[in-house]
This record gives sequence, structure tokens and C-alpha cells, in this order.
Amino acid sequence: MEKRNSANVLWFDDLHRSDVDLVGGKSSSLGELTSSTNIPVPYGFATTAHAYRYFMDSTDSNDKIRKLLAGINDYEDSEELHQTCAQIRKIVTDAQMPADLADTIKQAYDQLADKVGEANPFVAIRSSATAEDLPDASFAGQQDSYLNIRGRNEVVQKVKECYASLFTDRATYYRHKQQFPFEKVALSATVQMMVFSKASGIMFSVNVGTGDDTKVIIDSIWGLGEYIVQGTVTPDDFVVDKESMEIVSKDITQKDIALTRLPDGGVKEEKVPDKKASQPSLTDDQVVKLAGYAKEIENHYGCYMDMEFALDQKNDKLWLVQARPETVWSQKNKGKDENSTGDEKVDNVTDAKIIVRGLAASPGVAAGKVHVIADPKDIEEFKQDEVLVTTMTSPDWVPAMKKARAIITNNGGMTCHAAIVSREMQIPCIVGTTSRGAAAMDVLHTGDTVTVDAKNGIVYDGNVKSIVAPAKKAVQPGEVAGNAEYFAPTATQVMMNLGDPDLADKYANLPADGIGLMREEFIWTSYIHEHPLYLIDQGHPEKVVNMLAEGISKVARAMAPRPMVLRFSDFKSSEYRNLKGGDQYEPHESADLLGWRGASRYYDPKYIDAFKLELEAVKKVRNEFGLKNLNVMIPFIRTVPEAKKVTDIMTAAGLVRSADFKVYMMAEIPSNIILADQFNQFIDGYSIGSNDLTMLLLGCDRNNDTVADLFDERNLAVKRAITHLIKVAHKDGKTVSICGQTPSEFPDFTNFLVQQGIDYVSVNPDMVKETKHNIAHFEQRIILDNATGKGLTDPTDYEW
Repeated sequence: MEKRNSANVLWFDDLHRSDVDLVGGKSSSLGELTSSTNIPVPYGFATTAHAYRYFMDSTDSNDKIRKLLAGINDYEDSEELHQTCAQIRKIVTDAQMPADLADTIKQAYDQLADKVGEANPFVAIRSSATAEDLPDASFAGQQDSYLNIRGRNEVVQKVKECYASLFTDRATYYRHKQQFPFEKVALSATVQMMVFSKASGIMFSVNVGTGDDTKVIIDSIWGLGEYIVQGTVTPDDFVVDKESMEIVSKDITQKDIALTRLPDGGVKEEKVPDKKASQPSLTDDQVVKLAGYAKEIENHYGCYMDMEFALDQKNDKLWLVQARPETVWSQKNKGKDENSTGDEKVDNVTDAKIIVRGLAASPGVAAGKVHVIADPKDIEEFKQDEVLVTTMTSPDWVPAMKKARAIITNNGGMTCHAAIVSREMQIPCIVGTTSRGAAAMDVLHTGDTVTVDAKNGIVYDGNVKSIVAPAKKAVQPGEVAGNAEYFAPTATQVMMNLGDPDLADKYANLPADGIGLMREEFIWTSYIHEHPLYLIDQGHPEKVVNMLAEGISKVARAMAPRPMVLRFSDFKSSEYRNLKGGDQYEPHESADLLGWRGASRYYDPKYIDAFKLELEAVKKVRNEFGLKNLNVMIPFIRTVPEAKKVTDIMTAAGLVRSADFKVYMMAEIPSNIILADQFNQFIDGYSIGSNDLTMLLLGCDRNNDTVADLFDERNLAVKRAITHLIKVAHKDGKTVSICGQTPSEFPDFTNFLVQQGIDYVSVNPDMVKETKHNIAHFEQRIILDNATGKGLTDPTDYEW
């Protein structure tokens, strides 16, 4: 170990991730991948922290730097900071490297040439700070990289320039804000074989915009990857599901320029041919292969990972050129409290105008006055709590970024280093607006008031109160404010039923896994008040769409990224008749519980236009507001042909089942249970409505007091029906939940559901905590009983 500590150069296959103190995060990670995995990594070596300190001490650079830094009066003064840092970098690059250190680096370069069988090879030289890439102190992107370098003397010079890059304006400012003394940072230069990149990019093993760790995010461009890092080109964006390894989202951008290598060294920018510019920079197979590497690297490291890759133009081989722990979501830093500073209030999101869309690079919501800055020389004009709008978010802009309420850029990808810094500073940030239809700088003007929804990549005109100032979360009865209550994780999810959208923020802090049932009827009776067909005839169908979308989005936004399930309208004819204008459209039915309700309305020529308005509201919430956690449920489907008719209408309207849009159906009619194998083809899962199911299985009108004593959801007939449904649904990969009142009232019934393998139960807000505790207990009991073989035996036969 002593020899390693005093070595000036160490090779990748001698390095491990524990060697951060020796060679920094980047070099040690590359060494870990080379020495301990089968991930393809371009071979190379690293100069050590010992070499850096030897250089700094031998040249007296530390003392000179210390004096210059002590002379900075105001780190917020960009010009003063810039001048001082330029002097420091000149001290480092002008210093004469000790001859023995220079010789060691040159000899290592010669050895690398021998190892790869190539005379005078091209290499990439990247800086790796010993304080860099740590989950608790990220210095990612603060130091420089040099590409397509060739020759012994040139390598030595670039190593010195790497040393000097510790003192760029942004790195010096960052260390100052993190209260990290420069003497505690040492720099390793990573020297590795140059990949002649046909395409390259960045990937994360967690969605850095939302924290969803079931996905791999891959961003790529043509040519060398520096243009992603710098935000010069907005990359193609791919999302891969880790479990299925399917590409669930693909966004291909116009990539008009690329950074390419020159045959004799160095790099140049060149125009990408028009046809190629709009094509994907990676094939689907390459995307999936990269996602596999990301999973393997994450499993090896045991944490979320931030990785860089390159696609070799010679043989289409994919290389990993960097891997480091992701910093923000690894710490579960979910964001900070946002307070509006804009003064133009818009009450509801549906009243607001969407003016810009982009990539959600750093989550959060904020409102404020726009300040457009096109030239870095104007940074000093930027004021505290303004919304920064610029061409791209460069790390050099950190002094201005830290003042920003939010950041919006024309270009850049959600994985550029500037976006990473935005996330670390917890500043809402939207990038790449040009690729989403309109460049922010073409649409926004200094002085405009806007609301930035960086959770969903949307900029609204004005200060939208319903987004930036949600109701404060209430302390629940019996709960002590600030006293965290522990809830054991459960395999059976506990969802929440909700009707009133205004209660979403109040209950969002409950330990629910999402909304299992949002009843649309409450929005009609509390906000719309008018019959949908009446509004259509009055020429105001937009009122239905906008008010439904407003209410639905309140819940989706409050619960995001947790899923929510909206049940389409399930009024009976008598209830619809109570809405304004309802008398004109509703029949008089003696038993409307069994009449014109649910699915039978949706395809009926007399009602289909009203149902299409519900579909438009769902599309507005998902597509315009960007709330992709919204799923839907169809109630009261009597027959299999009805299921096909309704889902065909949805498909025609643009609502198509996919990996991130689920269509469920209520299981509340005996036919739903008996024909589950037939219904399965049209839906993603079932939600048991135990009230109606019990009524129809036992022949008891649930609203009739005369037979109330016979009405019992715990009846064996109901239990056998549920058991059968779970078995048949699971056989085809469909989920089953329950949204009736029974689990809330009878814990033993919940135990039965868990025993049968139900996927989730959805209960009212007041029962979420108790149900969560109960299910954890039931699941632990099952594990213990299976382990000991001595558990209680239920003699009931639930098969039919």
C-alpha cells in the first residue's frame, strides 16, 4: 500500500473504487469497472493525488494560490472572481513540471501505446478530483477534459492544464459555497484510449427529473459527448424500463451540429447532414444494451449511477468512459419549498396559457419575473429570485444560477452538468425548449411573469396559484407535527380513495402508494353543476374539459410521481338529472342502480359526445400538463363487447394503453368475475367494487333497509369470487385491487385479501395509516407461518 500511496501513476486494472483518495472518483470508478466487471472500458492510466501534490509543492503553487484567494473580496462579483482565477490557472500552467514526474507520465503513455498496439495513440485526458463524484460532495463537471490528444509532450502539458482546471471560476465558486478548502482537493488526470465517437452521451440508472428508479435514462448525440455536457446540443432522450428492458419513451431531437475529432489531433465543430440530424443517434438495440450496462453497474456499486458512454465509429462497439455515483436522488433530496414572487395571479391551471415546454431537468415549481440573458457579460444584471432564461445553462453561470427562482434554456439535455448543479442547488430547471416546439428566448421577454412547472417541463403565463401555492398539508388527528411515524414497507400496496380534489394536498403526505380511486362525480356536483349534454348544446363543452382537467390535475400533481386512477363518471340517471339541464337528457328509471350507468352510457349515441369530453380532459392532464401518473378506470362494464366498444372509443381519441398509461375496469358485476379471462384482453387490471359486487351476488339491493341484514361483503360467495378473479387476472399479468369500504371496516377481510395475493387495497384517507400497519403485520405473519410451518390454518375452501 505504501508503494501505491507514493506512486505517481497507477493503471486502471490496479485500481478500485476504494482508491478515491489516490486517484479521485472518476479514475477510481474507471479502475473499478476495468478490474472488477466485464463492462467494456477504454484502457488507460491515472496520475495520482500524490503526483499532483508533488507538483504543487515543488513549484510553490499552493502558497501563491492561497494569497490570491485570500484577496477576493466578494465571490458574488463575477469579474473579480474571473480575474483571480485566470491568474491562478496561469501560475499552474506556466510552472515547470518536475523532470521525474514528467518522465513517469511520458513512459506511461509509451506503455499504453505498447499495450494497445498503436504507435503514438490518440488519448482522452479527463480530470478526476479526489473530492469529486462523492454522494455527499459532488464536484461533477467543475474540471476540464481534453480530447484527441497525441504525443508525449502534449500529454504532459494537458495534465498540467487538468491541474489548473481545479481553479476555473465555477469550480472555485463551488468549493467556496460548499466550504471546501482547495488544499483538501487533489487532482488525478485520467489518460485513456480515445474512442472515435460516432455517437456518445450520458445515462443515469434513476430518472433524475423524478427520482423514479425503475427506469434508465439515456441521452445521446452525434459525435463527441462534450456538447451534451456543455448543453450545446439537445440530445435524443430514451427511457428504458429496468424490469422489462423495453424502451418506454423515445424523444428524437434535431441535432444540427456535432463535435468531431481531427485526424491530426484536436476537435472541430461540424454541421450534421440534414437527413442524419433528425435520425436517432442510437439504435433500439444499442439503447437496450446500454441500459443493461447501467443495471449491471448499479448492481455492482449498490447505488444510483451517472455514466458516460461512446459508440465507436470503427466497429459500433459501445464503451463506458465514465461511471460515478449519482448525487441528488441518492440522498433523496426531493426539493425545497417554493414561494411565488410573481404578481400576476391566475387561479386555476386550466385558465393559464402554456407558453413553453421543455425537458424537466431539475424538479420543482416556482413563479417569478423573467430575465432574458443572451450574453454572459450581462450576468451582473441578473437579480435575486428572477427566472433566468438563456440559450443554455453553462456551469460558468453558477453565480447567476444560485440567485434564480428557476432556469429555462433553449438548448441542453436533462443530464448536462449544468442541470446536475441545478438539482444540487434545488433550483427548478427546464432545458431544451427548442426541441419541444419553441425556443424560450423567442417566446419569453424580460419582465414577463411566468410559472415554471419543472416537475413536468411546462412554463405557464402568469402566476398560477393552484400550482405554486398549494394548500399546506394538514397535521392529521393524533399526529404530532414534525414527529415522523414509521411505516414498514409492504408488498401489498395501500392506495387512497379520494373525491374532493381540494383535499389532495391535505392528504398527500399520508403514506399511501397512490390514488386507487378518484371519483369524478365530486367534480361534477361541486364545480361544474351542469349536465355535460346541456353544456354541449349551450356551446360550452370546454367548460367540462377545463374543470375536469383542473380537478384531476390537482390530485395528480399533489401525488406525483405516485400513480393515480381516475374512475370515469358513474352517475345514475337520477343523479345526472339533478345537474342543471339534466331533465332534458335523463330517463326515469325505477331501478337506476341497475340501469343506464357506467360503460353503457359511454358508447350510447345519446351520450358518447359527453364521454369524449371526459377523454379530452384526461388527455389535457397527461399531455398538456405533463402529469403522466394519471391512469383511468371504466365502471360497470356488463359484457365483453362493451369493454371493446369503450376501449375502441378511447383509442380513437388518442388514449392508448401503454407502459405508462393503464386502463383498469371495476369488477362489480358477476359477469366480470366469470368472464375475467375474456375481459383481460382489453384492460391492465381490476378494482373490485365490493358494494355492487355483493349486491349482485346476493341479490340484495344495497340501498334497501329491509334486506340490510343479508348484505355482507364477507360472505363466502363474495370471497370465492374475489379469489377466482385474482387467480384468473394474475395468470394474464393483470393486477387486482379493491376500492370498497370493507377493508377499512374489517381488518380480517384485509387479511383474507392479502392471503389471496391481492395487489393493492384502496381505502379512505382516515384508514391509510391503520391499513398500512395492518398489512405489514399480515405479511409478516405469512412469512413467519411459512418459515415455521406452525401457523393457523384457515379451513375455508375459497375455490369454486
